[in-house]
Amino acid sequence: MPRSPNAAQALLVRHRSESLAAQLPPLLVAANRVAGTLCQGAHGRRRVGSGETFWQFRRYQTGDSAALIDWRQSAKSHPLFVRETEWEAAQSLWLWADRSESMAYRSPGAPASKRDRADLLLLALAVLLVRGGERVALLDRHDRPEAGKHTLIRLAERLTAPPRESERSRGLPSPQLLPRHAQVVLIGDLLSPLPEIQATVAYFTGQGVRGHLLQVLDPAEETLPFTGRVAFSGFEGESTLLVPRVETIRPAYLERLACHRNGLAALARAAGWTFASHRTDRPPQTALLALFGALGLTAGA
Repeated sequence: MPRSPNAAQALLVRHRSESLAAQLPPLLVAANRVAGTLCQGAHGRRRVGSGETFWQFRRYQTGDSAALIDWRQSAKSHPLFVRETEWEAAQSLWLWADRSESMAYRSPGAPASKRDRADLLLLALAVLLVRGGERVALLDRHDRPEAGKHTLIRLAERLTAPPRESERSRGLPSPQLLPRHAQVVLIGDLLSPLPEIQATVAYFTGQGVRGHLLQVLDPAEETLPFTGRVAFSGFEGESTLLVPRVETIRPAYLERLACHRNGLAALARAAGWTFASHRTDRPPQTALLALFGALGLTAGA
């Protein structure tokens, strides 16, 4: 049976991501496995198993083991409920890439849109983590972290599928209950108002979750290279802004962008998170290596 266009595209993205990950020194992947082993000892948590700490109740689904049914909770109402416990593993990582309309921006000469680069970095990071024996899942999908090539295939298929309606206008992930000691990686342009980003970070931090912010911007967004009369149109319903001489506002624009980036770094630092930035006209290997290193350092803390 021939592959669907989405499946073929997902396979292509996965191959590109694996190729990108393969360019990093093999020693780095081996070092991460060692860091994961040390982290197990430091936290006293098992590598395999569903855990013993209560997480939440959810409705019984076809395929669930009958042994997971909580009969006391189910007796209170008609539906059957399953008792879920925290996933206890040295590394449980939830990955998120911004799927909002603004991420489709790509200026002339840029090698990729912000969305394509964010998806590539997310999947390449997943490749490295899975190779290192870690478990990963997409945030906003309410999945449990898993390892193995089947996980990478599923991630690639979801990333290449059209964004859901709820994702098109939201530049931040939706609230989601995660286990303590988990880690989240948020990749996007992170141009939402700082109070909204701070609230998102605080929500996860309040659960005992540590995280990493990676801002991906187009080179034109960082330099504002335009001159003369320019009309700026938003991707998400914003009104058009006509600037008679755009070069006159460049200094103020760059100052505001720098203030926003400094604010991101400050709120990440205050929460014990890491922050980095990346431009789409620069090699993705640099951002991937830095992000992977940040995950290893945090894991070993």
